[in-house]
Amino acid sequence: MVKNLWNPKETKDMQPGLDELVYRSNLIGANRAVCNWGGGNTSMKTVVQDFRGRDVEVMWVKGSGSDLATMKAKNFTGLNLEAIRPLYERDEMSDEEMVTYLAHCMFDSKHPRASIETLLHAFLPFKHVDHTHPDAIISICCADNGREVAEEIFGDRYVWVPYVRPGFKLSKMIAEGVRDNPNAELVLMEKHGLVVWGDTAKESYDKTISIINEAEQYIEAKIKEDSVFGGQKYPALAEEERKEILAEVMPAIRGKVFVEKSMILTYDDNHTVLQFVNSESAKELSQIGAACPDHLVHTKMVPLYIDWDPRTKDVDQLLHKLKVGIETFKAEYTAYFNRNKVEGDKMFEPSPRVILIPGLGMVNTGKNLTMANVSGSLYNRAISVMRGSTALGNFVSLNENESYHIEYWPLELYKLTLAPAETEFSRKVAFVTGGAGGIGSETCRLLVSEGAHVVIADLNFEGAQKVAVEINETYGEGRAIAVKMDVTKEEEIQVAFKEAAINYGGVDIIVNNAGLATSSPFDETSLKEWNLNMNVLGTGYFLVAREAFIQMKQQGTGGSMVFVGSKNSIYAGKNAAAYSSVKALETHLARCIAAEGGEYGIRVNSVLPDAVLQGSAIWGSNWRQERATAYGIEPSQLEDHYRKRTTLLVNIYPRDIAEAIAFLSSSKAEKTTGCMITVDGGVPASFTR
Repeated sequence: MVKNLWNPKETKDMQPGLDELVYRSNLIGANRAVCNWGGGNTSMKTVVQDFRGRDVEVMWVKGSGSDLATMKAKNFTGLNLEAIRPLYERDEMSDEEMVTYLAHCMFDSKHPRASIETLLHAFLPFKHVDHTHPDAIISICCADNGREVAEEIFGDRYVWVPYVRPGFKLSKMIAEGVRDNPNAELVLMEKHGLVVWGDTAKESYDKTISIINEAEQYIEAKIKEDSVFGGQKYPALAEEERKEILAEVMPAIRGKVFVEKSMILTYDDNHTVLQFVNSESAKELSQIGAACPDHLVHTKMVPLYIDWDPRTKDVDQLLHKLKVGIETFKAEYTAYFNRNKVEGDKMFEPSPRVILIPGLGMVNTGKNLTMANVSGSLYNRAISVMRGSTALGNFVSLNENESYHIEYWPLELYKLTLAPAETEFSRKVAFVTGGAGGIGSETCRLLVSEGAHVVIADLNFEGAQKVAVEINETYGEGRAIAVKMDVTKEEEIQVAFKEAAINYGGVDIIVNNAGLATSSPFDETSLKEWNLNMNVLGTGYFLVAREAFIQMKQQGTGGSMVFVGSKNSIYAGKNAAAYSSVKALETHLARCIAAEGGEYGIRVNSVLPDAVLQGSAIWGSNWRQERATAYGIEPSQLEDHYRKRTTLLVNIYPRDIAEAIAFLSSSKAEKTTGCMITVDGGVPASFTR
């Protein structure tokens, strides 16, 4: 049952008006079983004073492109009801006419464009109106015997409206249906959703919840758990097995869904998803169509179902079926577009947004993590609807042409234009070692600010977590994850790359940045010191790069590696034989990988910084004292010493290195590989040419 979240303590000091509308809307959106992400709309009719001090009847309605769960007062639009009401007398009105007309009715031109379903609210004579997409209600509206079921549950209290795409016609049909039924308390929109109303905000909200619970109670009484979706055909694999297989196949999926642009992947293996994908009916049910028009832009008309028997645990067979399935899906989607397109339509990426795999769960794709999760969230709602509809009768959906004209509907596409523009590293995943340090953390911040998702790998796990939290608080949940990784331990590196695959689908950018430094006269350099430098800066860079190379090859979409070397990669530093030798090894290793990676589109370049003291764990260690001793100065004099020895007379900061890393990782350097860039202020002894 859906819980009523209205809290009188939270509203006791709230004046009836826009604040109460915001509160009610947030409560409705808080439960996705009540309203989809980005879907539904709410309204309130009131009287306000215009700029001349005259009383004007205004309807506040949700603005297009906002989400009920998070919207604020600024996301609502005020419209002059006196100007809108005459539209009810019209027989027809195109979408274009409606949008233009409503723009003239806006109380304030700075308000967002009004919801697609504004007229639905305006034509109903009630002060408060809520339109939602509850799972239980859509289960009835998407059942082939839905009207009969509605009659049993609601008697003469409901109005049933056949499916029509939202707009003027549907709004008028709803208003006429309510006018013609004096007992009406709700409207059921076929294959779509619910409309209720009230004299107060609380009355309207309470009605939404009570109507949903009436439907849910009826549906749950009909469900036999052991026969849901025809019963179980396959068992789910154990959680650890699922993760191991997903980590192996998700980079391949990510490569196959790539069409001109990368995609970010997520997966979901909750109980409900597994119950559906493992069922007897999943293959057939999943191909009927979307459970709600609002799903289509984010899930497409149907998901890709992979007909794989998880009991075999045959990963090679699964990879083959995924590759064939994705290519077939893309071809069929292109044909679907061509059959239904109208002049001016531009096809979306033809790859699936939802991939169902028996035994494993659901994989979702999107231009970023948020949108991949939206696809997953909406398909969870679709599963819930199919569960209810099949308990009542047979699940039905929009036909192909109806689906297309929602998916490519200009008024629906307008919402997508409100999203921030994509930037240089949008759709990219970066993996940064030494990510908690000065250069590493600054690189993570810069890449994420330009659209990337980032894996922050560091032996200092607490430090990596701190950077991830900071990034996620600034740029949104899930943009960064922290992994504990010792670059000298092959198993930990493999586990870290599996985390990258499971969380995002793979990697596009590797920043080999883990660091340490020691200083000793050559004849006092111990084997232990030599091996420490070689293990971290040589073997560590090799192991990370090799694992990245494997994953990038599996994706088949190229990639970029940037090695953070040093001035000492070229310059023979005094009292630093071990450090300088392995830094030279790093840059040559980078060139060797560049030579092999070219045919796979994998670029490998190096950045050679010098004396980046700010935020560096290395310079907070004995290295500062050791270098000061080598130069015959005090540790406090090092920054001034390093600045004066550069030809540009500047100090070097982590941001300077991060900018060079970002450049080499970007499309601006897409034809550059095997290159070294010095960022040292100009040290003649380390000029590369």
